[in-house]
Amino acid sequence: MHANLVELEKIKVGAVSYLNTKPLLFGIKRSEELMGRMELIEEYPSKIARMLVENKIDVGLVPVTVIPKLSEWHIISDYCIGADGDVASVCLFSEVPLEKIDKILLDYQSLTSVNLCKILLQRYWKKDVLPEDAKEDFRSQIKGTTGGVVIGDRALEQRTISTYIYDLGGAWKAMTGLPFVFAAWIANKKLPGDFVHLFNEANAVGLQNINDVIAENPFTAYDLKKYYTQNISYPLTDEKRKGMEKFLELLEEQ
Repeated sequence: MHANLVELEKIKVGAVSYLNTKPLLFGIKRSEELMGRMELIEEYPSKIARMLVENKIDVGLVPVTVIPKLSEWHIISDYCIGADGDVASVCLFSEVPLEKIDKILLDYQSLTSVNLCKILLQRYWKKDVLPEDAKEDFRSQIKGTTGGVVIGDRALEQRTISTYIYDLGGAWKAMTGLPFVFAAWIANKKLPGDFVHLFNEANAVGLQNINDVIAENPFTAYDLKKYYTQNISYPLTDEKRKGMEKFLELLEEQ
């Protein structure tokens, strides 16, 4: 009985299984104390978000679009998946220039990015185009006048395929002057203070050991040193919080 009880008391933590989370998970996975107190579940962003809303996990590195769906929420870390300009791994890809695209396939793995694309189409690019929710193997359909929003590691691969790349992080910065938060560590309940403190400290370890993170995750499609130090911006600053609030405001107006 006792073993089961301990298991039930573990804090369920959901994290995105993409390369961009590896620096944040580097220290978490190396902390025996933390790993002893939590169960780590790795999935794609929209699935982690759904699990948090349905109370199947206690905290998740989730797209910020999930916030309005939660009756209670707490950001529990000083780190996030953010960008202050081009993010490289969240882009609209196509074979033709934007003005010639007549349909855009939206990545099923994302919530925030597809909503960001809709906002940019309406307010920044001022383009009326048919967005369509994509199925699993949609990347092969990005051809002719059909574009597609691809996120994560697959977007880094898509960069080597598509002729035109419209970076959603860069477009957001150009439109608002603010950085963008793609995902933050959000809890749907109050978590123990000592756990939150430990968790926050562990988030920073990989960022202080980027070369070790890269060595552990060999990837040929894109320069990970550039990705981790120039594209993804991890500290959750006041400016990023402003960007997050602005995005949630615009989302409400959609």
